[in-house]
Amino acid sequence: MAEPLEGADRHRSAPTGGGPWSTAWELLLPAATAPARQRGRVLQSALREAVRTGRLAAGTRLPSSRDLAADLGVSRGLVTEAYEQLTAEGYLRSDRGSGTWVGEAARGGVRSAHTPAPRSVAAQVNFRPGTPDLSLFPRSAWAATHKSVLARLPHRSLGYPDPRGLPALREQLAALLTRRRGVVADPGRLVVCSGVTQATALLGSVLYAHGLRSIGVEDPGSPSHGPVFTGVGLRMTALPLDAEGLAMGPLRASGVRAVMTTPAHQFPTGIAYSARRRVELLDWARAVDGLIFEDDYDGDFRYDRAPVGALQGLDPDRVAYSGSVSKSLAPGLRLGWVVVPQRLLEEVVERKRTMDLGNPALDQEVLADFVDRGGYDRQLRRCQRAYRERRDALVRALDEHFPGARVSGIAAGLHIIARLPARYGPAETFRKRAADAGVAVRLLSDHRMTGDNVQTTDGAGMAAARLPTEPADGTVSAADGTGRSDLARGLAVPDTASGPGDEGVDLVLGYAHLSPTEIARGVGLLARAGTP
Repeated sequence: MAEPLEGADRHRSAPTGGGPWSTAWELLLPAATAPARQRGRVLQSALREAVRTGRLAAGTRLPSSRDLAADLGVSRGLVTEAYEQLTAEGYLRSDRGSGTWVGEAARGGVRSAHTPAPRSVAAQVNFRPGTPDLSLFPRSAWAATHKSVLARLPHRSLGYPDPRGLPALREQLAALLTRRRGVVADPGRLVVCSGVTQATALLGSVLYAHGLRSIGVEDPGSPSHGPVFTGVGLRMTALPLDAEGLAMGPLRASGVRAVMTTPAHQFPTGIAYSARRRVELLDWARAVDGLIFEDDYDGDFRYDRAPVGALQGLDPDRVAYSGSVSKSLAPGLRLGWVVVPQRLLEEVVERKRTMDLGNPALDQEVLADFVDRGGYDRQLRRCQRAYRERRDALVRALDEHFPGARVSGIAAGLHIIARLPARYGPAETFRKRAADAGVAVRLLSDHRMTGDNVQTTDGAGMAAARLPTEPADGTVSAADGTGRSDLARGLAVPDTASGPGDEGVDLVLGYAHLSPTEIARGVGLLARAGTP
């Protein structure tokens, strides 16, 4: 094999003849100076890039393998192999007796013609809701569990998993949910999925297949549901809340037969559905042959007493229950679950199979062992202590810096609602002043369910939809738009509602991911920025 020229004073001359080949020749020089074992790969990569970017235009004739090898100081066999490989891939074409040419197939990606807008300066303190403290992830315990599981895991366990989830994990999760959340959790009806988002897509697609075209959602609620429901063909019907939970009058008038709720700790208002409202909601579902989708997004975190049990425990055939480890461990694990009514189970499992062939087997084994050995319960206790301390720090700081502010939703979860007096408004002006001071805040109005995929009164077409095995109960008249609560009009949450004309600033403040020191600093910055 010919060796590349060495030394700073020894160089190659570009091939004679000019044209596109001379222009692109310099791109191949790295192949000559690469380590011997890498020259072939580097040469092939350089040729691909030259063709893809247009430096070697379609129809350009390349030098013979002998000439290019001589120019680069590499073996002829290495160049021949590169030509053959790129010809097989479609970048080059070779005509017997007439040489090697650049093919017509390759096209470079379209490059942006404009300069991206500059990114905004990162906030010094970000009170975004719904984010756990990722530094609390139990790295040592998780690593030890991972090592132990991997050492004893049979080879066959690394094959395609059961789309429902590994039996060991489903059994552990069923026992955990029964014990901690009061869920009727048969392992056979539990499907492991990539968080609540995938559970939403799975159930939504099944409902669509049975004729439903709209699903009710709490207003205010989580706007992140919108793209998921849109992706499976469902529109959202925004339904207002009152002091006890989802307002029943608008729900009954809406015509929907499926609704997504957060009854243990409503997001974002923090309402825990009353016992009466839970019964009323279940009665509604039975009357219309409907389905309640319960998102238990942070139900494990309650600070004044034991967490409120899941709604699903009252009627497992009318409620699909979903949760995940996103708040208790880390959202990046992408591990969650949905407990499905029997009549929908087969279709949900089949959609899970076609969607991704199941969640990673090793991750499931690790979580199953972590739960079995008590690691998950210890993690929940650790988070509970930390988050309660941070909640108390936030309430103290607001009391100190914002006289007259009222807070609610503090009994559970990872955020609170704070209503600042009217003198701090208007709300958008306050948000801008906060951002200028380096503090990011979320307004309650940000959680209003609006957009092209959201409707408020039209229930047309819903009565014809059918869920499996049970007939619909008949036509329900469309909502007339009345009965919207103060909360749904963007005022304060029910237990802190202000009188007519009060233009206070309603904030949704997350605290779990911030230390007490950061919380105190952030509220102090807010106070200085927001002082009228």
